[in-house]
Amino acid sequence: MTNSYESPFCTRYASKEMQFIFSADKKFTTWRRLWVALARAEMQLGLPVTKEQVEELEANIENIDYAVAAEREKLVRHDVMSHVYAYGQVCPKAAGIIHLGATSCYVGDNTDVIIMRDALRVVKRKLVKVIDQLAKFADKYKSLPCLAYTHLQPAQLTTVGKRATLWCNELLMDLEDLDHRLKNLKLLGSKGTTGTQASFMELFEGDTDKVKELERLIAEEMGFDAVVPVSGQTYSRKVDYQVCSVLAGIAQSASKFSNDIRLLQSFKEIEEPFEKNQIGSSAMAYKRNPMRDERITSLARYVICDVLNPAFTAGTQWFERTLDDSANKRISVAEAFLGVDAILNIMLNVTDPDNGLVVYEKIIHRRVMAELPFMATENIMMDAVKKGGNRQELHERIREYSMQAGARVKQEGLDNNLCELILADPMFMMTKEEMDAIMKPENFIGRCPQQVEEFIENCVAPMVEANGVSDDVAEINV
Repeated sequence: MTNSYESPFCTRYASKEMQFIFSADKKFTTWRRLWVALARAEMQLGLPVTKEQVEELEANIENIDYAVAAEREKLVRHDVMSHVYAYGQVCPKAAGIIHLGATSCYVGDNTDVIIMRDALRVVKRKLVKVIDQLAKFADKYKSLPCLAYTHLQPAQLTTVGKRATLWCNELLMDLEDLDHRLKNLKLLGSKGTTGTQASFMELFEGDTDKVKELERLIAEEMGFDAVVPVSGQTYSRKVDYQVCSVLAGIAQSASKFSNDIRLLQSFKEIEEPFEKNQIGSSAMAYKRNPMRDERITSLARYVICDVLNPAFTAGTQWFERTLDDSANKRISVAEAFLGVDAILNIMLNVTDPDNGLVVYEKIIHRRVMAELPFMATENIMMDAVKKGGNRQELHERIREYSMQAGARVKQEGLDNNLCELILADPMFMMTKEEMDAIMKPENFIGRCPQQVEEFIENCVAPMVEANGVSDDVAEINV
């Protein structure tokens, strides 16, 4: 325990991998890699930068004296220049050419883009596995009939597996969005103080081709195909909004999933994993609360709301640059990623094929059979019409019997006796054997099994083949 605030994302929720991506070490070593890339490109294009200086910079990328940088920042009140100074202290030969021609956003903004790219790759890897696990669950239960709901009222039947494809499909939509953003993510490049590249035009004595090649070389070294076509001093803050919108989309899908599981656990149809020594309630020892899915819902709410931060930031930038983005974006973007990382960690656990969701088939069947008589009435009526009955008269009789059976269930707490009422009425001309043949849940699930198979074959399988499935194991600390 400490005597100062610690983010729960770090102590309870997010993985060590994602925490590192947003760490000081990742940030400042990336700054130094960008300075190396700049120096190397300037050397290749004929500026007075030597191979010895580039090699000295490269050898000291991870040799960061944070105390020196912090002390310098107290004096100059500028984080980038403080790190330029600290880098120069361990690279005396190259000290004079570090950051040559660049502005602070050269390292700050390019690093932010690199970090978002790396974090999106982690999110994608985990998302792919969650989708794959949910698809396996859907396939396993593709033919198990269960109640479907509209307005949270029993409607017709679906299957447990078909419902799982709804969760899975929304996550596939999120993956498509993620892939689009990842594919189109561009480095800021070397744009200069107001995006005009004037300082680099001065360095290269007006040689436009060399200024453009400088950006290409830097982008290539940092693993990007392109830089943004135009900018002010910064890349457009809409990029942060677009990336966080992808994360908010994943949070929406996860929240839908977790809310459905929480309701199903209340119905005693499906439960999330519950460990042998887990305590559900401090007062009620018998309880098995859906704490994992409640956590998904809770974190998802935070991420969904968090996307407003980059939206407002993007909309309030003045001309070529203003600094009211800095404090906000270093919190909001990082925490959106940490939040989604935590959500996916839990979903990896909850959807694990071996130790994840528990399905109680007998409870599900019992609940289906309690409602099935109402759902079977149209089939019963049609069979009676085929035997010569009057459709309107049969409809009215079924309506009356349904009201009686409904009242018996709701007011008296007794079983649904609609089938018995219909069998006793000669108007329906129906035998017990005929009624039993109709009253099979599998008669009322439509194309659910085939829909699940087609969805997996046409949507999930190609995605898995294209991306592969990682061996990620859920990292849950509490």
